[in-house]
Amino acid sequence: MTFSRHTGRTVLVTGAAGGIGAAIARLYCEEGAVVALLDADAAKVQQQAAALREDGFTVAWAQADVADYPACAAACERLIAELGPIDTLINNAGISPKHDGAPAPIWAMTPQEWGRVVDINLNGSFNLVRVLSPGMVERGFGRIVNMSSVAGSAFLPIVAAHYSATKAAIIGFTRHLAGELGPYGITANALAPGRIETPLLQSVSAQANQAVVEQTPLRRLGTPLEVARAACFLTSTESDFITGQVIDVAGGWLMR
Repeated sequence: MTFSRHTGRTVLVTGAAGGIGAAIARLYCEEGAVVALLDADAAKVQQQAAALREDGFTVAWAQADVADYPACAAACERLIAELGPIDTLINNAGISPKHDGAPAPIWAMTPQEWGRVVDINLNGSFNLVRVLSPGMVERGFGRIVNMSSVAGSAFLPIVAAHYSATKAAIIGFTRHLAGELGPYGITANALAPGRIETPLLQSVSAQANQAVVEQTPLRRLGTPLEVARAACFLTSTESDFITGQVIDVAGGWLMR
């Protein structure tokens, strides 16, 4: 069933080929938005777009590595030509590499791995904001949601230093955007998911995931849909006076 909370909006979701990104894209469609899907995996993002079109939604897709600024700019140009101006940006793309099912300790992490995580998780968010914010400023309206993590505020043994560092940086980036862009009618907020039921769960042991469940007051993992609902709230008229905030979607895990 669809409803119209986001009718008239055009939304771009990065990392939209699966997991949380795919759930966000679908929920925006169900809420009446026109949705652009961006991902590095062309085959998977095309498949997601095809499934949404089969359900009657208006979507477009593009392939780009969010770490590649020229590729992002070119992809957004094509998407805007097809769908119209983009007023809502969900910076969801991110990676969290593991070594044999465990995060790399800092002494074993290569500079190349560190750089790649920074490029995707942090620079990728900058790239999309840099491409799309001029249009938002010109039109006097925009909504930005950046994906942080509870790992941006606390030590989590299931992730490595590069992931935690980028997710902490996203919080600072978001708050600066809120202050800088607010006078132009643009809000910027961040989501900090806890452990969410996506294929990434398989990158660590079942015991590690169960330990998170046992430390979570709601005694379960989260779902991609629950993260999607939070994103949609932060870009709806219901949150017009909310900016510069970080909202945990973590079932009470690591309450701050």
